[in-house]
Amino acid sequence: MPWALPLRWSPWGRPGVKALVAAGVFVAIFWNLKFFLNPSKDSGEDSKHREPLVILVWEWPSKQVPNVSRDVCHELYSITGCQLTTERQLLHQADVVVFPHSRLQPGRDKLPKERLPGQNWVWVSLESPSNTRALTAWNQTFNWVMTYRQDSDIFIPYGKLVPNQSATVNIPAKTNLVSWVISNYHRTQKRAEVYKNLSRYLHVNIYGKANNRPLCKDCLLPTISKSKFYLAFENSIHRDYITEKLWRNSLLAGTVPVVLGPPRANYEQFVPADSFIHVNDFGSLQELATFLKTMNSSRYRQFFAWQRRFSVKLYTDWRERICAICTAYSHLPRGRLYPDLQSWFNS
Repeated sequence: MPWALPLRWSPWGRPGVKALVAAGVFVAIFWNLKFFLNPSKDSGEDSKHREPLVILVWEWPSKQVPNVSRDVCHELYSITGCQLTTERQLLHQADVVVFPHSRLQPGRDKLPKERLPGQNWVWVSLESPSNTRALTAWNQTFNWVMTYRQDSDIFIPYGKLVPNQSATVNIPAKTNLVSWVISNYHRTQKRAEVYKNLSRYLHVNIYGKANNRPLCKDCLLPTISKSKFYLAFENSIHRDYITEKLWRNSLLAGTVPVVLGPPRANYEQFVPADSFIHVNDFGSLQELATFLKTMNSSRYRQFFAWQRRFSVKLYTDWRERICAICTAYSHLPRGRLYPDLQSWFNS
């Protein structure tokens, strides 16, 4: 075959090509080594996010404003790279600006006059839609929402169960059947109607401002813990709106919650199905009252089986909630505004 090449021929065999290839390999190695040793010089965006994320709280959600000048996210919650501030003069350095709804006014005069490119604004609320007003004033204003709703950009529940393999059950001594702590009683609320009808069939020990029997902060849990059941009735019924009435006043106190709120299936996304009693489990409030009054000790104890696997964690510190923004930051959507905040919140 006269057109066949000699078997020993190779383009790599020529000295000039060899040198060229060797030089190319050397340059490639040097280039990659340079970026390996100096990764922060890759881009300004990467360099920026290696600095602490600055979270400006435009106005603190609670009346008492804590000192956040230190690295509180790291010191208190082991969250690194997160700087909280309430100093408005740092607006131009802030990556995120937090606006609690309870501090917002319908007019925009108290909001920043401008939003920096890449800066994200967060709307924050722990209230239910029934107790949240003037949302239409904030259309096309906020990039992210931070609420008790599971579909929020930053989810901040009132509490949760955390794994705890203690394998022990602790039920405080009981001296009465049912208790309820209520500060704001309105006859138009569903919980007022349910209580009124339920109280026809059993006695409820009522505490709180609404009954002129307020409990001091340190008296609350010891007092409630003496009851077998606690009326964990929410002030309004909305998806995921499950407050400290369940987490603190019931589960942490060591009572069995009788809940009035979203459907049972929604509660079961947060706590085991056998850890609570739902008002809707019964055909009538008389049936519910009979169930509570006739429950034997063995059945009652079953409601505390969750304690063998979990313990209650409460979220009460706004610093912890706001530090959570830093944990979620890298996964949050960019370049989006909520066009209709009220429609989203009421959905």
